Amino acid sequence: MASHLVTGNGFGFAVVAPEQGALTKFYPHPHSYVRPDPANPLGEGIETANFIKSLSWGGSRGKVAADYVNDSHVIRMRGATGTATAFMPFALNRPALIISREDTQASGWRAQWNQPLRSRAALRNGAQLLRFEGIDEPLLLVPLTRSGSSRSPGPLAGSSAWALVPLERVSEAQGAITELNRWRAGLSPQQLLERELAEFEHWRARPSVHFKSEQERHLWRQSETMLRIAQSREPNRSGRYGNGLIVAALPDVFSTPWVRDMAWATVALIRMGHQAEARAALLAYFNARPTGKMRAEVNGADYQISVVRYWGDGAEEPFFTQEGSTNIEFDNWGEVLWMLGEYLRKYDDPGVLGTATYRGPLYDSARDFIVQPLMANTEKYGDGLIVGADTSIWEERQKDKKHFAFSTAMAIVGIREFADVAKRAGDPRAHEQALQDLALLERGFAGAFIRTGKLRGTLEDGVKNDIDGALMPIINFGVVRDPEVVRDAVERMELLKVASGGYRRVRGTYTDPKIFEYWYEQQEFLFVDFTLAELYRRIGRSREADAMLARIVDKAAADHNIIPEMYVAVPCELFPGKIGDPTGAMPMVGYGAGAFVLHVLEREGMTSKP
Repeated sequence: MASHLVTGNGFGFAVVAPEQGALTKFYPHPHSYVRPDPANPLGEGIETANFIKSLSWGGSRGKVAADYVNDSHVIRMRGATGTATAFMPFALNRPALIISREDTQASGWRAQWNQPLRSRAALRNGAQLLRFEGIDEPLLLVPLTRSGSSRSPGPLAGSSAWALVPLERVSEAQGAITELNRWRAGLSPQQLLERELAEFEHWRARPSVHFKSEQERHLWRQSETMLRIAQSREPNRSGRYGNGLIVAALPDVFSTPWVRDMAWATVALIRMGHQAEARAALLAYFNARPTGKMRAEVNGADYQISVVRYWGDGAEEPFFTQEGSTNIEFDNWGEVLWMLGEYLRKYDDPGVLGTATYRGPLYDSARDFIVQPLMANTEKYGDGLIVGADTSIWEERQKDKKHFAFSTAMAIVGIREFADVAKRAGDPRAHEQALQDLALLERGFAGAFIRTGKLRGTLEDGVKNDIDGALMPIINFGVVRDPEVVRDAVERMELLKVASGGYRRVRGTYTDPKIFEYWYEQQEFLFVDFTLAELYRRIGRSREADAMLARIVDKAAADHNIIPEMYVAVPCELFPGKIGDPTGAMPMVGYGAGAFVLHVLEREGMTSKP
């Protein structure tokens, strides 16, 4: 079961179906949903347009192979009569899809548009401007060769290579052509491809990793690519504040910026050495707006970081629609503080804390609109504090909210990081307060979630979270250190083992097959596999950790070096395929590419210790 391939440049996405050797999607924005829909407040929002249903070429008839070129965002399709390539260039600051073919049959490109063509206007030098029913954005077509006549009719006849450039308005056409010509610099399509690949290699961070195999090295490089193309480069402007946001997965599922997935992706960028992208992501959290929509649900506290995710324009999306209600996920706030601490520890960037953001200097915003609302939503437990009931890491239904160990653990991690940030910022009062809060949270956590020698996923009793995949990162973060408690948690993880060979998130308790979570919670979840493998290394079970990672690397190598959200453990209509097939959202970014990179870096850190 092959995953689809995605190319993007931070301004849009294009999707290739390997089994068809054709492009099947072309989006003019780097997210699934542009903004909220005023007519449907609990809906997904206004969907990003898609221009194409199928964009194929002469060589794509018959058996076709498609893959990434040199672990990049360039996609090459090979057919019986030649090859074609597709990519979105990073040196252009607008969505632009470059397609080029080399085949022995001059049958040209064949386009099936996603919406009926409304108008087609000829511009100078063979360029054309298309308008479609139901799509606001015009589509500019610019030929990159002049190959004469073609047996294929339609707008893409007459050239073997094209630039497809979505515009916001018709009046941008001439300016876009000028930008395209400047970027092209007179180069042939093949030279443009070679330059793009060279520039991408120059962007890469030199890995400080001893890879176990060539397969692992390729997966590292392709994961680095996924992290880059998942980040929005659309500039902020009035009404749009999404620059730097990172989607949780690339099209077509969950191509939406989730707070926590983005935090894991950003920490991966930080530790790899991609400061510019990491800084953009950091600033995105503090510039996104409007946020603070759920004050009535968080004890009246105003806050900056979304309680769930964002629309593409940076507006807070405080719900996950598959749950059918609003959500509150307090762990998000701790994870952003973790990411802030990671950034400052890695880079000498003293100016970032004073950078102007939506709610003031970044440091002030972190203190007043992350730390303060987080602590305002804690409760007394014994002689300490725990975070209030929420939906936490696995996006429980709001009506089923509980006191989750993961949310309090991430508060501990986040406040621990913020104590150092406050010291760095020269704020001794906030530093001392953070240390006091940290001590209370640690005492509360120990009392609430470690009972009768067992680490539990929730304060409330219940089979679903008694053993929980989210306990693995809690231990890895150092929140729990007692060897016996750790050993017991690892042993009980066998209750979550599934037929595909890995581990699911929780023991699902839904009994109605019509409910999405009934099937979802039975599948193998790779984020849990990565975090359990890391814990295995920490407790000296490196051989088992290596085997778990090698299995994922091998499966990814057979699927274009793509890491999915899940593997099929229980085949069903929602998650079809054979046991072990990739399924769910894919390519997965924070919980896929990011989790893999962080796991390899953690392994490297452990093996390099004296």
